[in-house]
Amino acid sequence: MGRKWNNIKEKKALKDKNTSRVYAKFGREIYVVAKQGEPDPELNQSLRFVLERAKTYNVPRHIIDRAIEKAKGGSDENYDELRYEGFGPNGSMVIVDALTNNVNRTASEVRAAFGKNGGNMGVSGSVSYMFDATAVIGMEGKSADEVLEILMEADVEVRDILEEEEAVIVYAEPDQFHAVQSALKAAGITEFTVAELTMLPQSEVTLDEEAQAQFEKLIDVLEDLDDVQQVYHNVDLGE
Repeated sequence: MGRKWNNIKEKKALKDKNTSRVYAKFGREIYVVAKQGEPDPELNQSLRFVLERAKTYNVPRHIIDRAIEKAKGGSDENYDELRYEGFGPNGSMVIVDALTNNVNRTASEVRAAFGKNGGNMGVSGSVSYMFDATAVIGMEGKSADEVLEILMEADVEVRDILEEEEAVIVYAEPDQFHAVQSALKAAGITEFTVAELTMLPQSEVTLDEEAQAQFEKLIDVLEDLDDVQQVYHNVDLGE
């Protein structure tokens, strides 16, 4: 399962590659969830989750406040939540989640990204059945045994707790995200290295050097699209 922590690190590395783009994506997501429910994270669980994620990416407070104020102001800007599934080089699998105010534009851009980089779009369900929706919460300064004891005392069920790299990573069902985090916070853990709802592959594939280079370009192109929020895949990119 060590490879899964590498996946999370890849996502978090986005903030180093282009922080302004990452902040813009968070601003859009915060606006959408705040508009769909209450603009108060205490009353809106989805908003609270996005803000927890934003914290691990060091999203500035003014970005968050501006998005929430925009939702409070009754903006008529609407976004559709879309999921695309496809295949990269040598049968690798990719899931793309997007928020868009122009479905045709986004579909065209995602399709072009696949087509120009050795992949092709699939139909809904063609890939996602090979992934598991998973809550992933990571922290430093505790051992796996200590975290397990905290969660057991709080009667919180998880899939696994592993020490990976220099962190302890908790894997749980998506609906246990807040229970896990609340139990850890109650035990004095307030800083998290990762706090994600992600799609983890049930198995991984390894590509040869040429195919991996093409695959990495595909992922880069997809992640650089303004409408794309998250990209998941089943390729072991190594260290």
